[in-house]
Amino acid sequence: MSLKTLDYLTRSQLQVLHDLGSVRNASRVLKQMDDYVSSFRDGENVYYLNSAGRERVGCKKVRKKTLQARHYIMRNSLYIGYGCPQTWKNEQSFEVPKQVKVICDAYFVEDDQFHIVEVDHMQKMSVNRTKINKYRKLINLGVFDKPPVFIWITTTDYRRKQLEHLCIGLDVQIFTVSDFH
Repeated sequence: MSLKTLDYLTRSQLQVLHDLGSVRNASRVLKQMDDYVSSFRDGENVYYLNSAGRERVGCKKVRKKTLQARHYIMRNSLYIGYGCPQTWKNEQSFEVPKQVKVICDAYFVEDDQFHIVEVDHMQKMSVNRTKINKYRKLINLGVFDKPPVFIWITTTDYRRKQLEHLCIGLDVQIFTVSDFH
């Protein structure tokens, strides 16, 4: 079911989510699920539901080996890092019709405050700038009761610094992938 919800998970992420213990035990458990999951290597094994697995858990989304999987894995690192929030929702839209619309990678609510998750994997910084400006407009239009906390994950310290500059004045936490290994 976690693969239905989170799309792609590494062996180590599955190990943490399902308390699988050692690497050896996690690998053994995942090997027993061969009929329902497929995997590929990207530093470590990355798992996703195959057609039999999708049928078994009632999942309509078809996932395949793709470079985009890293985007999901980065997002899932934040999901796990924040303690698997019950209110977590992936790919959600915030909008004021005919004015501004933005789709976040994920969000969750904690203490009546939105925490908006964004993954900076391979897009141009200009795309991030546009998205941040849309969030600023949503805040100014009163979409949120309290200004949200923005949580970014990116690939390098250089990109982290660029995001910090773009997010001046916002409540933001910016991580790199290496913060989760």
